[in-house]
This record gives sequence, structure tokens and C-alpha cells, in this order.
Amino acid sequence: MPSRFRHAALVGKYQARGIGPVVEEIAQFLARQGLEVSLERETALATGLAGYAALDPDALGEACDLAVVVGGDGTMLGFARQIAPHGIPLVGINQGRLGFITDVPIKSWREAITPMLAGDYETEHRSMLEGDVWRDGESIFHGLAMNDVVVSRGTTTSMVEVRIDIGEEFVANLRADGVILSSPTGSTAYALSAGGPILHPAIAGWVLVPIASHTLSNRPIVLSDALPVSVEIVAGRDASVNFDMHSLASLLPYDRIVVRRSEHQVRFLHPRGWSYYATLRRKLHWQEGGVG
Repeated sequence: MPSRFRHAALVGKYQARGIGPVVEEIAQFLARQGLEVSLERETALATGLAGYAALDPDALGEACDLAVVVGGDGTMLGFARQIAPHGIPLVGINQGRLGFITDVPIKSWREAITPMLAGDYETEHRSMLEGDVWRDGESIFHGLAMNDVVVSRGTTTSMVEVRIDIGEEFVANLRADGVILSSPTGSTAYALSAGGPILHPAIAGWVLVPIASHTLSNRPIVLSDALPVSVEIVAGRDASVNFDMHSLASLLPYDRIVVRRSEHQVRFLHPRGWSYYATLRRKLHWQEGGVG
């Protein structure tokens, strides 16, 4: 069957050894299926592949109608955040252990992708977080995150104190090492290690998780993503905020981080039969129950 796609962006994990031959093989395969192929610029530089256009993420988003990402979840998250405003679907080929969102095994990528190019796939949409850091009534930082927004204490041993508001309502004052506001995608990342629950990607919600809270009654809470969440620095030296891989350090008292649901979503394509629960079972080893 002919491909339903016209132009594929190809992205590889820049630091991975031996990535060049894998990326080249996938590029040649896509071209044989009738697709034009362009490489993400850093991937092209890292692999040295010639014969393909090398474009930055915005240019890829304008030109392409499919993106194939070779690497792990970190590689996928970084590129997905950049390409999200363009709305093109992404397929993840995992070079190591299968990830939560890069679910096509490197050993069988050809068998998995062939029917997907012909339109036989599962589609999944993931929400994103977007927000600003406000100081004296002015936005000094804007961020977009697929996993989470993390406010944390500085390098000193003291905690950070923050005020949490949801919409127009005051919710809590927290003294902790920090606080995580996580999307459903990020609920299996830092938020999970900090004691938060797992959210199914279809849930229109976030998880707010204190990090090593001073008070045991400060517990993780699941929120609707319909209202913005404000985290104001009450006290703490050199606190920082991190929108996935983008950070702003040295926050000051009364700085406010206001986070809302982004208008952008990330669209993932999975092989037919893909299951979120099967992914959790595999990644978290839920099948390894004890014998009573």
C-alpha cells in the first residue's frame, strides 16, 4: 500500500554511539516508501549523513507531515516540545529499553513502521503545560513542558516556601525542597519518584506533588487542568524553575510561576494493538506479582 505521508522528519539521539548507520538505514527505507526525508539539523551534524535536507525543528514542522524519532523518551520529549506548535504526528523508535512513548523496538522497526505508513496505527494525544514567570508585573520567562514544571530550592540546605493558588483561590503554603506540577505524561517521571500517582494520558488533569515536604500533611493532589496554577516564592534563596529542559535560576521572593494548559498537544502514532496499560505493566514490572 502507498504511504499516507508525504515528507518525514528524522531525528536521532545526538550522543548515542553508532546512531549514524541506524538513521541512514531508516532514511533510506522511508525514501523507498516514497517519502521525502529531512534530517533534524543536530542529527545531521552528529551523523554526517549527506543527501538529505538538514532543518531546524520549526522548518521541519512547516515542511513535514510525520516525524520519526530514534532514541529514548528523553530524545522524544525534547523534540516533541519543539515541534508541538506545528501539530505533526510522531513515531518513536527506541534504541534501548522500550520507553513510555518511544515504543517501537529497534530490532523490529521495519515491521512496525511499514503498516503505520499505510495508515494502520493507533493515535494518541498528550497534553502540555505552558506558563510564565512573573516579576513586578512583567513576564521574565516563558516555558512549554510536556512532562512537568518543577520549582525547587537552591544549592543551599534551606527549604523553599511557596504559596499555591488555583484559579483565584488560595490553596496552600508549602515548605519543602520544591514542588512538581506534572502532566499525565510526566506522572510516570519525576512526580512518580516523589510519591505522586500515575495519571492516564486521557485524563484532563495534573498532579501537584510536594518534594520532601516539611509537613507530612502536604500530600500529592490531582487537579483539573481547566484552571491555571500559581506558585509564588514566599521565601528561599536561589530557588529555580524548570520547564522540562528549560530552566530559570535565582528566583526572588514574590516571583510567581503561573502555569496553564497549553493550546498545543502532541500527537503520537503507535503500532496497532498498542496499550498504555501494557506499557505500564512492562515498564513497572507489574506482571511480577508475589506468590501468596
